[in-house]
Amino acid sequence: MPELDEIDRRLLHLLQRDSTLSTQALADQAGLSTSPAWRRVKRLIDEGYISRQVAIVPPVKAGMHAMAYVQVSLLDHREESLERFDRFVAFEDQIIECATITGTSDYLLKIVAADPEGLEHFIMRRMLALGIVRGTVTNFVLRQTKYTTAMPV
Repeated sequence: MPELDEIDRRLLHLLQRDSTLSTQALADQAGLSTSPAWRRVKRLIDEGYISRQVAIVPPVKAGMHAMAYVQVSLLDHREESLERFDRFVAFEDQIIECATITGTSDYLLKIVAADPEGLEHFIMRRMLALGIVRGTVTNFVLRQTKYTTAMPV
């Protein structure tokens, strides 16, 4: 992949802030004419610098008033256990982020629910019911002081 130049970085910066910008608005803000702006954005998409464009819905607007980070330790690390947990994560909409991590836990999940009881229910009745989780450590989010999906480019 070729290196990004300053114009590519400017376009990525603008699109990460507002992907609904028209090509004309994007071109104006990036100091380009419309055609070169469109070609560059197309190239950024084709080369994988832009993987998708989404609408970001605030959790509260979706009725999700509780959020927690949950560290998960599995009973074992057999391939079937890992695959089963990964499938569970992939199909559970309440899990909005998942990463395998180093340290005493295997995974770090970000989970949302309508209320704290909903989070408890999800952890106790859905996740622990899998029978492959050794333990969890849950940290409730009291207040989110920063949230962004923008990468520094």
